[in-house]
Amino acid sequence: MHSPRSVLVCQSRSCRKLGAAKVLAAFQSHPVPDVAVVSSACLGQCGNGPMVIVEPDQMWYSGVHPDEVPAVVERHLVEGRPVASMLYPKIHGHRRVPKVPSSE
Repeated sequence: MHSPRSVLVCQSRSCRKLGAAKVLAAFQSHPVPDVAVVSSACLGQCGNGPMVIVEPDQMWYSGVHPDEVPAVVERHLVEGRPVASMLYPKIHGHRRVPKVPSSE
């Protein structure tokens, strides 16, 4: 069964101070079929943002800059390979990240 994918971009006060509005705009300007880009409320990781979560993969990205968005789009959303160097270490540690199964 096909699972809908989404990109949640935190828009809390803390993340917005760190540029989350520009990160959201960057994801919106790089659309991927069957992937929704969603503005999110606080994700509870204040000070580590802007925070981005790719669902249903449960991959958390921290400190995302707008110029890094194309890499996340191409490598993670299109090719299914999370960008390990950008993953949030508090959630993912430093382990090797597996390829995400295709949603097709």
